[in-house]
Amino acid sequence: MSKPISESQIQRAVIRWWGFAHRGLGVASESRLFSIPNGGKRSIITASIMKAEGARKGAVDLMLLVPRGGYHGLLLEMKRPGGQLTPEQKQFLKDHLDDGYGTAVCFTSEQAINVITFYLRLPAKPGA
Repeated sequence: MSKPISESQIQRAVIRWWGFAHRGLGVASESRLFSIPNGGKRSIITASIMKAEGARKGAVDLMLLVPRGGYHGLLLEMKRPGGQLTPEQKQFLKDHLDDGYGTAVCFTSEQAINVITFYLRLPAKPGA
């Protein structure tokens, strides 16, 4: 029996794909898609430092800083298959959708790649 795929493995696959695909999708800089390292197991000291530095409960895993389709950017929460959002994650996504960011929850790398590709095919935001 094979080990279930982890959220980290899914996210790493998306970032590997992005490294090859971003130019073909009209995004010159690979740095436009980046991770927000909020999750994971850490020592109490490291967690305290990260909180003091601005880490927020519920923050998404990936952020794409490219305006499209009237959105300022795209926020992606990655979950392993069968994973569920925490209440803080639901609120974070809602708050930022209300503020004009596209949001998505993705359970596979293929799903995230499809969301990113669809999003980047939306018309560029006026003035961008």
